[in-house]
This record gives sequence, structure tokens and C-alpha cells, in this order.
Amino acid sequence: MLAPLSPPARRRILAALEPDHLRFLAGCWDAFARTDQLPPARAANGREWTQWLILGGRGAGKTRAGAEWVRGVALGLPGFAREPAMRIALIGETMADVRDVMVEGVSGILRAHRREERPIFTPTRRRIVWPNGAIAQLFSAEDPEALRGPQFECAWLDELGKWRRGQECFDMLQFGLRLGRHPRQVITTTPRPSAIIKRILADGRSAVTRAATLMNGANLPPEFIDAIVARYAGTRLGRQELDGELIEDRADALWTRDMIEVARATDAPPLRRVVVAVDPPASSHARADRCGIVAAGIDGDGVIYVLADESLAAARPAAWARVAVALYHRLEADAVVAEVNQGGDMVAAVIAEADPDTPVRKARATRGKYLRAAPVAQLYEQGRVRHVGAFAALEDEMCDFGPTGLSNGRSPDRLDALVWALTDLALGPKQREPRVRRV
Repeated sequence: MLAPLSPPARRRILAALEPDHLRFLAGCWDAFARTDQLPPARAANGREWTQWLILGGRGAGKTRAGAEWVRGVALGLPGFAREPAMRIALIGETMADVRDVMVEGVSGILRAHRREERPIFTPTRRRIVWPNGAIAQLFSAEDPEALRGPQFECAWLDELGKWRRGQECFDMLQFGLRLGRHPRQVITTTPRPSAIIKRILADGRSAVTRAATLMNGANLPPEFIDAIVARYAGTRLGRQELDGELIEDRADALWTRDMIEVARATDAPPLRRVVVAVDPPASSHARADRCGIVAAGIDGDGVIYVLADESLAAARPAAWARVAVALYHRLEADAVVAEVNQGGDMVAAVIAEADPDTPVRKARATRGKYLRAAPVAQLYEQGRVRHVGAFAALEDEMCDFGPTGLSNGRSPDRLDALVWALTDLALGPKQREPRVRRV
């Protein structure tokens, strides 16, 4: 396979081939495809899959994978089908999407075929016919009723995650997938936490592959990578649209993804005060909780800017103290705010060993984590907090933190540090003398 090779190595190999060999190789999808773009062997239950869900970021190559699968099953190619599938359904969000993306697009079905095997597309009849008699019919997800009556052996569904009538259309298709020995469907979509996507993921008959945009970087313009990937990396939108992650909100969480996206900022204005908050682990054991280290500042209008999350896995006190002190100096902060319930005076002593000139304010918890976090969540609801950039791990904790803590049962160390920082800046004693900043 050529996919694992670097672009220069791939170019060297292709440059050494004769034109006839190149034309032949161009039609060998398995020579260029990544593993995630080729049909899986088994479903989650260990049997043949009924649906293959391809979750991918924008430009990750999922449309090409779907088009090549349709070619493979229509022609009965090894690795795709034991024999040609003679009746295929193609379903997109709209009829224009099916035609412009799935069929005639740059990664569509027609482009996936060699010239001598290319099927005939008749737009007026909404169908594609192969030389061997296989037929693919085109459908819009806006019209689920059109799927009543026709029967199929296979189907390709594109961008199911954003279909307005997704569940209804999907259900209608299932009644028509009743031809052949083992009817199957491929679903290519950017992940969205819709009910139908969750249902397919939970189905033991599903096989799932995932791909991020950068996995297809060799085939994308550098300008796209520089402008789009760099801009959205780490944000909720970027993790969904570029990394292909399924981003969900917890129903009883104090924060939602939308709350955080609204609070996104590219930079911070001059700040009146800056603090580095530390939520130390109870021990330095390898399985201990991580040390939360979060920095934030407040401007003259009372708006808070979250500046950094440098939380680290459980380490010896000297290690996390060095990180906190370094962040304090880099941001020219006013103080380190440290939670002392676990370590008492030891926390301040450890920071003093790293730098005796770093001022430490002790924060002692008198209420549970949820009660401490709730007023901080209200600051977000009031529009008084901004995130300068994206802090994926911290934001995951925020959107998974409810009355019973995190859903995985672990300690919300990053969130705890955030709460201490924002409490000190906006909810603690009102009179704080700002540090004299260098001009």
C-alpha cells in the first residue's frame, strides 16, 4: 500500500512507473487507501457487519471511501463483495448533494472508476447503470416516502448526522434493504451527537472507523491546513469537524459546549490581575489524580480571561511546583492560589522551595466541589468569562461535571483549579492589590 508512505517516497515510486502501469494503479483503491478507508473485517459483535459507520473530519477522505465502496460492490471486487450488488441506494441530505458530491464530485462515484468501467449516470432518471447491469438509485433524505417500495442489496448514506429527517429516512431504508445474502449499508458522516448516530454506534452489528482531517493532509492544500486547521484546532467545532470526534453535552452538567464556544476569544486585553491556581494531588503515586494548574486574569471591566491550562499527571510536589512557578513568571501573575485541604502548609512550602519570592494565597474548601463550581458557572452564563484559545481537556471536564462529579468517577482536577482561579478573581475578597506590572 502507498498510503503509509510519505509524499516524497510515494512520488519517487510513482515516477518510476510506466504510463500504462500508472493508469492501472490509479484504479487500485487498496493501493492508495488508508486502513480506515477500507471495509472492516467484522462488526463489534464479531460477525459480518450490517452497517459500516465512517466518522471523519472535513476532507478526511470519507466521501472517497464511500464512492470506492459503491464501485467495489457494484463490480463485485474482492474485499468488497462476493458478487456484484445489482440494486444500490444512494442517499444524501438533498438531491443536489447526492448528485454534486456523491456521484459527480471530485471524490464521487464517477471519478472513482476507470474510464473503461465507468457507469452511465442519467440525472433525469436519478440513477446510475453499470455495464454489468448493476443499478444505483438516487434519493434525498428530505423525502423518506420515496424509499417505500424499492428494494436494495446495499446503500450508501452520506452526512447522516445532519439529515433533518434522519431517523425517519433511515428507518424507511431498513425496510427496503432486503435483497441478497447479506444486505449492508455504509454511512459516511461528520460526527454529530444525534440520536440516530448514537443508535448506530451502540448497535453490535456496526463496524466503525474514524479519521481526522490531517490524516489526509497529503491531499489537502497547505493553505487549508494553515488557515482552517490552525484556527479551529482544539475548539468544539474543530474537534467535531476536523478531528471527527463525537462531542456531547451531559444533561445535568454545569457547563455546555455552547456556553464555552460563546466565551471563545483570540487574545486578552490588558489585565488588572492575573493568578495561577493550583489544585494539588493527594499523592504522587502513578494512579493518583493529576495536579490542576490553571491561569486566569481579570480586566478593568470585570471580564475574566482563562489564559492557560498546564495541569500535569501525578508527579512529585517539586515537579508541579516548578510548572506553577514558571507559569506565574511567564504571565507576570500576581499570586499563586493553592488549595490546601490536602497538603496544608506543605503546598505553600513546596512552592516556596521552587521560588521563595512567589506569593501564595491559600484557598481552603469548606463546601463540596459542585457547590463551589456553581457560582463560577454563573459567571459564564452572565458572559463574564472568556477562554483565550481552546483547552480541550479542561472543557471536557467542565461539560461532564454534574452534581455527582465526573461521569468517569475521577477527580475534576483541571476544573477545580479553574474554580479556584475564577473565585479568587471575581468571587473572593473584593480588594486585591494588583501587582505592579512592567511596562
